[in-house]
Amino acid sequence: MTEQQTQSPMNQDTNKYPEKITLVHSGDDYFLRARNIILNAQSEIHLQMYIFEVDTTGIEIINALKEAALRNVKIFILLDGYGSYSFPNAIVKELILLGINIRFFSPFFSGNNFYIGRRLHHKIIAADGIVALIGGINISNKYRGTVKENPWLDYAIQIEHSETAMQLVQLCKNSYFKHKRTHRIQLQPVSYLNRKMTITVLQNDWLKRNNEIAKTYVQSIQRAQKEIIIVGCYFLPGRRFTKVLKKAAKRGVKIKLILSGISDIPLMQKATCHLYSSFLQNNIELYEWNTSVLHGKVALVDTKWVTIGSFNLNHLSSYGSIETNVGIESATFAKTLAANLNNVISQCEKITYETIKKKSNRFSIVANWFSYQFVRMILIIITYIPYNRFMNKYREEN
Repeated sequence: MTEQQTQSPMNQDTNKYPEKITLVHSGDDYFLRARNIILNAQSEIHLQMYIFEVDTTGIEIINALKEAALRNVKIFILLDGYGSYSFPNAIVKELILLGINIRFFSPFFSGNNFYIGRRLHHKIIAADGIVALIGGINISNKYRGTVKENPWLDYAIQIEHSETAMQLVQLCKNSYFKHKRTHRIQLQPVSYLNRKMTITVLQNDWLKRNNEIAKTYVQSIQRAQKEIIIVGCYFLPGRRFTKVLKKAAKRGVKIKLILSGISDIPLMQKATCHLYSSFLQNNIELYEWNTSVLHGKVALVDTKWVTIGSFNLNHLSSYGSIETNVGIESATFAKTLAANLNNVISQCEKITYETIKKKSNRFSIVANWFSYQFVRMILIIITYIPYNRFMNKYREEN
């Protein structure tokens, strides 16, 4: 985490431009905000999403975008070619006819742009350089919930009247328009001295030599003094991160991991289970969320520093996908998040040696070990195989 700070020009008149950050939950909370941002936009909307499903929730967002387009709002949509592969061509044509700019990042079946591991993993909606939603929530009924099913547990942050919102718009523009030097963009931390808050946009794109999120995670844990709470879906950290986490625990830092009891990728959940005994041996507390699928990517350190975004603690996010998080230094915001996470923990199943023993047998132990080895191998393969070709192409272009 850089020490450099700049004061937002918007903050010169806090009555006119009162900066505001809000913790946003999956479910109606997120999608009502997303729809309102689109419907209230005056000049420009940027939407970048890994998964955009055309279900009930997706249709509501599409209709809001159409209404904005009819008001002559400029709209730029960037969807991942793999995550949003099912997005109908008929709707793409319909949006284009309304003047909406839409394209797909690295279409999955494309001879020249076939990336196996490198995906656009953003979940960003920004409007007018004034307001932005950023987090881990995709556009789908899964994240909103239904009468029969709870929404997947996930988080986002709504940022209003902040230079950070303008930075996110710039980031979206660089991605949409394929600016060659996107990896060189300098996003300075924005400091609000009267509220003792600093917001930093963090990026991770290993192909373009940018690993701010991974570095900041490690640095924050190394500096931790009291407590670390991590919400981790698809949680399969590398050896370096695991070592840093265990060292913090040995220093007496209390560490709590909120992990998936129910996963949309059962093999990944079994792979994570293989690590449980190792974490428990180092006095790291483990909690499984079993109310719904856990999809959050959140960290809280010493009730001072928070990061929320699209970054998963695994090989693919560290070295494959394009990720964006927001880092926030604010005791007030951190306390809000801490209260929420402690409430989540109260509803989780605590994992102990006893619970592992009750659930385990020889078959499950072997299955978890096999899952761990297999998933790690697959993540490495899909991350690195494309890079020999694309690193050479990247160097030629730059």
